[in-house]
Amino acid sequence: MTNWVYPAGSAADGPWDISLGGHDSSLTVEGWEHTGLRTATLGGEPLRLDAAEEERIVIPLTGDVTASVDGEAYELAGRASVFHGPTDVLYTGVGRALELSGQEGVRVAVASAPARREHPTRLIRKDEAPLELRGAGNCSREVRNFGTPDALEADRFIVCEVLTPAGNWSSYPPHKHDEEKDGETRLEEIYYFETRTTPDAPAEAVDAIGYQRVYASDEREIDVNAEVRTGDVVLVPYGWHGPAMAPPGYDLYYLNVMAGPGPVRKWLISDDPHHGWVRQQWEGQDVDSRLPFGG
Repeated sequence: MTNWVYPAGSAADGPWDISLGGHDSSLTVEGWEHTGLRTATLGGEPLRLDAAEEERIVIPLTGDVTASVDGEAYELAGRASVFHGPTDVLYTGVGRALELSGQEGVRVAVASAPARREHPTRLIRKDEAPLELRGAGNCSREVRNFGTPDALEADRFIVCEVLTPAGNWSSYPPHKHDEEKDGETRLEEIYYFETRTTPDAPAEAVDAIGYQRVYASDEREIDVNAEVRTGDVVLVPYGWHGPAMAPPGYDLYYLNVMAGPGPVRKWLISDDPHHGWVRQQWEGQDVDSRLPFGG
């Protein structure tokens, strides 16, 4: 049975803390074709990705990153952590060599997707990316839409960050995007997680956790009910997915990378008909006052 859950350290490859789905990843996942993710901790020799038929977007997780595309350097202003506000990101385009450097301990992610259509390299500053507060009440979450179709001209992928305050449910109601049909697009999806204890937690509270659910929408088997921590990855090839749960006391972050083979680059979803009705409960509820995250 294919493994869809990768705890921190289980998808490492050389200097990469995570290397899944890229054109040169040594860890292959059966049936996984359209998305890739790498993360690394910088501070030594610069990391290099050779030119390939994939588009990439560089996302600093902690600290500032210098990203060089075909020899031209871009300075990306980062943040203290993913919970400390948005970051600059860099879209590289297709067929371009990439080099990454930063101070000791700086952490960076690179999302990718096989692509052919050419789009220019673009630096998106942290104050340029659309910020969305989605849902309401205990389904409130923050979405940083720097790599979505309305914000970025790209060939295949859709990339965003989602932050969920402690005690809230995200990626909810459960939904899917595994068919090309009216109102739905077929998209693979990567969830890369980070967690933290809330600022009021005692010093001994160090095991920040979250949860992710994925289950079958048709005859294709999948059953994921995973406890997740910083550095963990869950792959969603198909099926209903959600909720992503932030237990009381623990804030939850995930980086989403989506792409598929369809003719249009759009995030079109179908709700699980057993649970889609919960959207109606948001009417008249306020968005969680803890959003957006800033520190």
